[in-house]
Amino acid sequence: MFRVMIRGTFDGLGDTGRAAVLAAGGIAFTEAGTFTHDQSVSAFTFRCQVPAGPDDGEDEAARGAVAALDAHGHPYRILHVAVTDMRHVKIRRKGRQASG
Repeated sequence: MFRVMIRGTFDGLGDTGRAAVLAAGGIAFTEAGTFTHDQSVSAFTFRCQVPAGPDDGEDEAARGAVAALDAHGHPYRILHVAVTDMRHVKIRRKGRQASG
């Protein structure tokens, strides 16, 4: 599983698009993606979760996230893309001491 964050700006977002972005707001990583945005709804962060195949890398994850962003149908400009491969993230549990 990959988690992808895309920072960007909207390019000519109309009233209908603005309402759709507000409805798709949130901070969760979902396959459809969620938006956080500035007060004027001109800059955004898009959070998306992309399934990972055994041979998939960051490039495939980024393409999947951009496809999810495109599915929302809003004109945009990408400023930055950050990909986290969750297969490599180690989780430390509270209350458990490291052995060593």
